Amino acid sequence: MPGPMGGGMRGPGRRMQGRTRIENPGKVFKRLMAYIFKNYGIHFIFVLVCIVLSVVASIQGTLFMQRLIDDYIMPMIGQKTPDFSNLFREIVRVAGFYLVGVAATYAYNRIMVTITQGTLKNLRDDLFEHMEKLPIKYFDTHSHGDIMSIYTNDIDTLRQMISQSIPQVFSSFITVVGTLGSMLVLSVPLTAVSLIMVALMMFVTGKVAGLSGKYFVKQQKNIGKVNGYIEEMMEGQKVVKVFCHEDKSLEEFKALNDELCDSAYNANKFANLMGPINAQLGNLSYVVCAIVGGAMALGGFAGLTLGKLASFLTFNKSFNMPISQVSQQLNSIVMAQAGAKRVFDLLD
Repeated sequence: MPGPMGGGMRGPGRRMQGRTRIENPGKVFKRLMAYIFKNYGIHFIFVLVCIVLSVVASIQGTLFMQRLIDDYIMPMIGQKTPDFSNLFREIVRVAGFYLVGVAATYAYNRIMVTITQGTLKNLRDDLFEHMEKLPIKYFDTHSHGDIMSIYTNDIDTLRQMISQSIPQVFSSFITVVGTLGSMLVLSVPLTAVSLIMVALMMFVTGKVAGLSGKYFVKQQKNIGKVNGYIEEMMEGQKVVKVFCHEDKSLEEFKALNDELCDSAYNANKFANLMGPINAQLGNLSYVVCAIVGGAMALGGFAGLTLGKLASFLTFNKSFNMPISQVSQQLNSIVMAQAGAKRVFDLLD
């Protein structure tokens, strides 16, 4: 068994070196969802219902803007004694939709806290129970620090994925579908312009997410190797001292630490670039639609009115925002899947 004097690492550390992609990510995600549904299936279904209610309420509020301008504000311009009673009733109705949306959003976020913490607790309990049944040979061939890294770092990466990324992806999907349908009703030409900009955004997102995701997977593996090496050196401190192996140990630690620093730096560098890039592409889409839509509304082209244009521009922001949010969650999902794979590998 290679120990501190051998300068090697026990377990899969060296076998994983150079492998920076998750095998069968869909299978890992499916197993994680099955694990969540095993104990919190009803809770999760209620969360999905609340997300749908929240999105529908938001879309209803945005569609009201078109009626507000075209049916109430424009007709009342120039009237000496305008009647605000119908407008007041509409505002109260829309306020009711928004209250439902706020309540639904609070409910599903509160329930996701229970689902997340309960799932992580169950994972740690199952891991510990399974570990007690493993043969001694497993602990002789796997670094103790690497095993502890699974309990701490890898399981902790699932926290954000379960509590934020999964509901965010589902909410974004419902938002995109509902918003796209509303945009098509308001203006087909402007919808085509928006879709062109979205295609560009998704292309850029795919390129950047691929780079950051690769380094996030490598970062999780490097964390395990560093923890494993530290545990070995501390455990074998007497041997290190007796054979004057301090300089060699420090040199090997610096090499592992440099690898972790490099992978973490690159992972976060590309992840942090994604937000500003998508934000600027979203702003560009908004400006292009505003210019084209303004010309169409002034010319009365395709029945576009100022009310429809105002609603469409709001939908344009709503359409781009979920895509940008999901793109920012992709790195967390990739990192969490890397951690989930290590967790499930140990459970197997």
